[in-house]
Amino acid sequence: MNNTEISRIFEEVGDLLEIQGANSFRVRAYRMAARTIGDHPEQMADLFAANPRQLEEISGIGKDLAAKIKTILETSELPQLTELRLEVPAGVADMLRIDGMGPKKTAALWKELGILDLDMLKAACESGQVAGLKGFGEKTAKKILEGLAHVAESGMRHDLAEAKFLSDSIVDALQLVPGVHQVSAAGSVRRRKETIGDLDVLVTADDSTAAMDCLGTHPLVEKVLARGETKQRVRLRGGMEMDLRVVPAESYGAALQYFTGSKEHNIMTRRRAAEMGLKINEYGVFRGETSIAGRTEEEVYQAIGLPYIPPELREDRGEIQRAEKGTLPKLLELADMQGDLHMHTTATDGTASIREMIDAARQRGLKYIAITDHSKRVSMANGLDADRLRAHWKEIEVIRAEYTDIQVLRGIECDILEDATMDLPDDVLAEADWVIAVLHYGLKQPKDQIMARLMTAIRNPHVSVLGHLTGRYLGKRPRAPAAMDLKEVLKAAADHGVMIEINAHPSRLDIDDLGAAAARDLGIPIVISTDAHATTGFDVMQFGVFQARRAGLEARHVANAQEWTTFKSLLRSNR
Repeated sequence: MNNTEISRIFEEVGDLLEIQGANSFRVRAYRMAARTIGDHPEQMADLFAANPRQLEEISGIGKDLAAKIKTILETSELPQLTELRLEVPAGVADMLRIDGMGPKKTAALWKELGILDLDMLKAACESGQVAGLKGFGEKTAKKILEGLAHVAESGMRHDLAEAKFLSDSIVDALQLVPGVHQVSAAGSVRRRKETIGDLDVLVTADDSTAAMDCLGTHPLVEKVLARGETKQRVRLRGGMEMDLRVVPAESYGAALQYFTGSKEHNIMTRRRAAEMGLKINEYGVFRGETSIAGRTEEEVYQAIGLPYIPPELREDRGEIQRAEKGTLPKLLELADMQGDLHMHTTATDGTASIREMIDAARQRGLKYIAITDHSKRVSMANGLDADRLRAHWKEIEVIRAEYTDIQVLRGIECDILEDATMDLPDDVLAEADWVIAVLHYGLKQPKDQIMARLMTAIRNPHVSVLGHLTGRYLGKRPRAPAAMDLKEVLKAAADHGVMIEINAHPSRLDIDDLGAAAARDLGIPIVISTDAHATTGFDVMQFGVFQARRAGLEARHVANAQEWTTFKSLLRSNR
């Protein structure tokens, strides 16, 4: 169990307690603990292994919660959560997946209308029952219906961060099994898609029994659903399902290529093989009945006259043609990243100080960062007005003077207001080193108003980059909640020298891979930023890099993959 998983358990306890109407102080304690654990720079497991009493010394944890962490670490479960799940129907808890549906609204629907699942909720919205409930109304009922439609459309998909953690944990365990020789994740998690339905793992082994026993008894596995001689299917904690396939060594590369997909990419490779008089499937590449390739993916692609194609590109978006011409991109690597240009401190809603964020960035080898706390419109995050922002910048200036190995920019995440003006006046923005313009509110405005707001930011000479452009939030908000003409926005950004952000937070990944590719084609520098609200927040940079790789980006396309002097000149020329 890592900190993220423990944090999610405590968050779920808090949600279910609030749905039940538990004491608000008790609910708040679990929520604060969830945040503390999720943001803590050290793993709870490491602290517990060194000295269990260290857990009690963490601010906001205490003896009772420390004991619960101990239980989770030892058993991968929390009996209290198991009991709460029995007391609160699963269908009721599912309502929390709907955008804007918190525990209080969920509780009201459950207790006052007797709604037990999403189907009943939809019927109650359509019949007018929800609109008639105190505190709801027609507008809320309509919003719930829109959220239900999105949940139905997205299904039970999980974000890449969760899926990758589960997949990596099981791959790591299988690699330690005696007699297991090769192990790899396959499927959409290997292609780094932003949301994942289920997981696939392939192994070669002397005996399939040991590998399947390892998976079946893994702490992350809730139930073994099926088990045969070479295939096993399990359900993991949290609901994801995983297939384990044990394949012959001579077919490993072919199986890995086949089960990684995508389906569309595989159709293209099979068609190419057929044109060459070959057959390609999960067992290998065949000429007649004779296998000519299959041990490695490189072998498979070589047999059909192609270089190796990275998994992130296998979506039938022209990668076969580029491979034929020898023009596949040299994809961006995490090691290429030199800076991080979107983060928050305790000045607004972050949990670490300016100095702590700088030190954490240095530990990760970054050469430059921008401190970008919220502007005043985000009042719930204690956003900064002009006076507080200038004082904040003065503090940054004093602290950054202490460092010689990292550049620290004075930045701001400035809201584009609903009336198409900026949240801070131009004379303030002119003093910033780095300005991120964002849409946080009014995402449901008509398209013409959204476009007017974005054009205001793009034409502002002090704006450096558009942050999390579409405002989407994977799993809750629809794919593009802010109605816009993306092509027109990107064209204007290119004309005015405004960069575009890939927000690396796994729940955002905004702009998406197709949008990032379109920006690249217009010559717009891409910025990959973590939006870190804690020192551990820097760790999500990898997910932004994955998104960039799916867009076919090279290091030269990413502004903050450049050395400081190059980035500085790029910033100056763009501004």
